[in-house]
Amino acid sequence: MFRLRSFRVCSRRLFHSGAVSRDQVLDQLQTCSAEDQVFDVVGRNKAKLSASHVSYAIGQLWKFQRERPHMLRTIEQVRNHPQFLTLQVLAENKISLMDDASVVDMLYVVLRLQVEHHDSLVQQLVTEAWNRLERLQMATLSKFAVCLSDQFLQHSPLMGQITQIVSQRLDSIQDARVLTPLMNSIFALVSPQLRDALFKKADFLLDQTNPLHFNNPRRVVQFLRNVKQIHRPLLEKCNQLLLQNVPRMDVEHISIILGLYHSMQYNNCDFRLAVRQRLMELVDTSTDPATFTKLFASLGPLGGQGVREGLESTALLLADELNPHQALGVVETMEEMQCRNLQLINKMVAVLLKNLETYRSVEITRITQSLILLHCQNPQIFSRLRAKLLHHLQGSVYPYEVTMLTRVLSVLPSPRPDEAVLSRVNAVIPQCNLNDLNTYAMVIAKWIRNDPSYRHNTSSKYVRLLQTLNRCGRERLHGFESLDGVLEEVKCLSGEWFDEMLLEETMVTMQKLIDQVSWTNVHELGVYLTRTNYFCAALMDRIASVTIENIDKIHYSATYSILLPFAVLNYDPPKAEEFFDVCIQHFTPYISSLDPHLLVLFAYALALADYFPEEVVREIFNVDFLAKLDAHLETFPDALNMRIRLRLMELNRAVCLECPEFQVPWFHERYCKRLQKRANSSISPAQQQIHKMLGDVLGGMNCAKVGVLTPYFYTVDFELVLDRHLHPVPYSEPIQLQISESGNVHWQSGSADRERTELPSGARRYASCDLHTL
Repeated sequence: MFRLRSFRVCSRRLFHSGAVSRDQVLDQLQTCSAEDQVFDVVGRNKAKLSASHVSYAIGQLWKFQRERPHMLRTIEQVRNHPQFLTLQVLAENKISLMDDASVVDMLYVVLRLQVEHHDSLVQQLVTEAWNRLERLQMATLSKFAVCLSDQFLQHSPLMGQITQIVSQRLDSIQDARVLTPLMNSIFALVSPQLRDALFKKADFLLDQTNPLHFNNPRRVVQFLRNVKQIHRPLLEKCNQLLLQNVPRMDVEHISIILGLYHSMQYNNCDFRLAVRQRLMELVDTSTDPATFTKLFASLGPLGGQGVREGLESTALLLADELNPHQALGVVETMEEMQCRNLQLINKMVAVLLKNLETYRSVEITRITQSLILLHCQNPQIFSRLRAKLLHHLQGSVYPYEVTMLTRVLSVLPSPRPDEAVLSRVNAVIPQCNLNDLNTYAMVIAKWIRNDPSYRHNTSSKYVRLLQTLNRCGRERLHGFESLDGVLEEVKCLSGEWFDEMLLEETMVTMQKLIDQVSWTNVHELGVYLTRTNYFCAALMDRIASVTIENIDKIHYSATYSILLPFAVLNYDPPKAEEFFDVCIQHFTPYISSLDPHLLVLFAYALALADYFPEEVVREIFNVDFLAKLDAHLETFPDALNMRIRLRLMELNRAVCLECPEFQVPWFHERYCKRLQKRANSSISPAQQQIHKMLGDVLGGMNCAKVGVLTPYFYTVDFELVLDRHLHPVPYSEPIQLQISESGNVHWQSGSADRERTELPSGARRYASCDLHTL
């Protein structure tokens, strides 16, 4: 009996001890379902809160916010709550008691709750994590690097240490969700070797990860954009993964990806079509200003006329609810869409005027450019924009910012530049790269045209500025030791100043660095030579030889830009046949993977060089391909759409004339007739004068025809017929082109009953034309 009583007493003690040992505060925090409940627990248990309690409580606050849509989050109210300050103080006092992961998690959450970067809690958490840096697990290190990026510390010594750790431990990372945020945080400090290693590691991990985790490929694309290195195989792998996930994406994710692609100048037609379809599905759910702004920016440039009109109507209704950033996004998209809705333009101008004081200098320049291109007719906003631009210019010390502000100021109406502007320009020119110098050349040219005093003062301030420009440009060119550096600065340059003053010297510099032409930059060099239309045999020969030797390393899509200068400039390098053959054989297996418009451009370039690969021609001229091309072109800007259709027509004509054995039909009759109607078919004064001269020589103006149209719609400047004795044969009636319903082409006179089938016996037709008209 005594033993039984003793057992019961012991059992009660054990059970009571177990109940006491339970963490009642943690239990209370775990049952909370809203922020107020968390704060209530904190307020009642201040003295009992441990480091783990504080970490859990702050984590719960962010969890509740994260689960809500952005519009319904109450981060400011949470941050201003008295008990949140209590949590901050307790966290500061207990940092040393937290484990490594908790320190970094705490930092991540307080930054998400928008605690100021200079707050003492943030500073102490960063310091504590820095002290533990070498022992952090890679997942924790990745999150810490993201926190530093959020604080704009990408170039800090601390981020440098993280970059070094990544370089040493890269092989240990086995999760793309760890690698991809980390690589984006350290991108500014990676060496070329580490960059390439990150490419390889990301490529491997993307194959291992769940294809439904589309944030991983999105972050890899972001890294490619950040390091300005278009690794085509990796980019296309990411694009395929993103394409699979489009049906699961919301407007925000689509907007981010399209923005990345746009900044990289990368277009994938299948992705654009899928995104357009998905965005059309999300139109009815995108009714709040934040979501609609992203929808407008993403769908507007991709949609047809009906879609655009619907978006513009909604934008008009929501205009007054837009914040300054959203209003700027809408205006820039209107510019891209070439919007001509005057009511919407005027409404957005009113919104911008209301918020003008909140914009930074770069945003003021973007607003000015967009309103000019939208043909805004509101003098009030341009007056205020000019004043803001001048204010920012006078206080700026950064060359790129001075250049940007000056360029935009120059497009606003003004009789002459202010002395303050000239002074700032003169001060920064010696610090500028070639892009900036070229911008100043165009700006100075505008000033000269608009300033009547220039004609009376040849040694004016403008002349001195131009002399400084020329000197700085030459010094800049002569200082290059890297071909990639030259290409980076000149690849987008154009204009009279650069062509006249520096183009020749640029080519000389490139030839000095010709040994640096490699498989990694031949396509960029090809693009540059094509764009400048400059013939340099040494550089083109080098492109050809490097391509032949390294064709297996070059991405198949890059062969287009490599071949293009040879086709456009009509140049055959040594081993020309081998060069074209290896390029054709390299990309042919991938013709079904190329975007339709790119394949058309590719085939057109080959046709210019007199190459017509049968497999490529047959791929293009079939109904399925042409239907796919039509669908893709609907998502393109009008100018690019027109250009591709024109190239297809020219390719169709070339194939019909040069390769009749392929039996490709001529199907562009109606298209060419529409072009003829749209084009200005009037004869120029020079042509009229030459026609009169030919008439004087040949014995009458009816002995020569001007502006003659060939059966396949080439335009010949002048045509005449000479008999066997070389005497001119006059045209009795106007000759007109006729194409039958079957596609056969023949010439017919003005009389419906008389068909011209042949020339007089022994006579021959002669044509004279400017090569540019062919």
